[in-house]
Amino acid sequence: MGKISWRPGTMVYPVPAALVTCGATREEWNVLTVAWLGTICSDPAMLSISVRKERHSFPIIIREMEFTVNLTTVGMAKAVDWCGVRSGAKYDKWKETGLTPLAGEKVKSPTVEESPLSIECRVKETMDLGSHTMFIAEVVNVRADDRFMDASTGRFELEKANLLAYSHGYYHSLGPVIGKFGFSVQGEGKSRK
Repeated sequence: MGKISWRPGTMVYPVPAALVTCGATREEWNVLTVAWLGTICSDPAMLSISVRKERHSFPIIIREMEFTVNLTTVGMAKAVDWCGVRSGAKYDKWKETGLTPLAGEKVKSPTVEESPLSIECRVKETMDLGSHTMFIAEVVNVRADDRFMDASTGRFELEKANLLAYSHGYYHSLGPVIGKFGFSVQGEGKSRK
C-alpha cells in the first residue's frame, strides 16, 4: 500500500467533539463546538482548546479567562453540530438546541446539563497560533453525571456514555471497549500454562 501527499490542514483524528461554554452572566452565556482540544498535563490537571478569533465566544473567553469543556454524546450530535455552524451573536443557542445551562461551581461560565462530564477551567496562558488562539488552562472543577458512577467500585464509567468524536468532517461514535490501560502486559512475569 502506498501513501499519497495530502493538503495542509489534514490533522490528527479522531478528536473529541466538545461543547465549550463561556460567559460571566446568564445573558451572555454562550456555547460553541470545539474539536481542537486535549489534555496537556495531569499534575496539575490542565487542558487546551484552540478557538478561531472570529468566533463570537473568542472575546468572551479572552475577557473572562475561563471556560468549561463539556464532553458530548451521540445523542447530542445534532446540537453539537448546530452549535458549531451557528453564531451566538445571531442565535440563542440554548433555546435553539434545547441544551440546558447550569451555573458553574468554580467559574462563571455554565456547564451543559446533558453532558456526561463538564470540566471547569481557568486560563493560564494564551498562544496566538495563526488561524486559532490556543488557551492553556488549569482544571479547577469537574462535574460528572452520576448515571455513569459504579456505586460498588466508585469508578466513573465514562466509556458507557456513548461519547461523540469528530474525524475529518464527520461525527462518529467511539465503538466497543477493546481493553483497559496496561492490558497488553497484564500478567507478565507469571508462568503461562
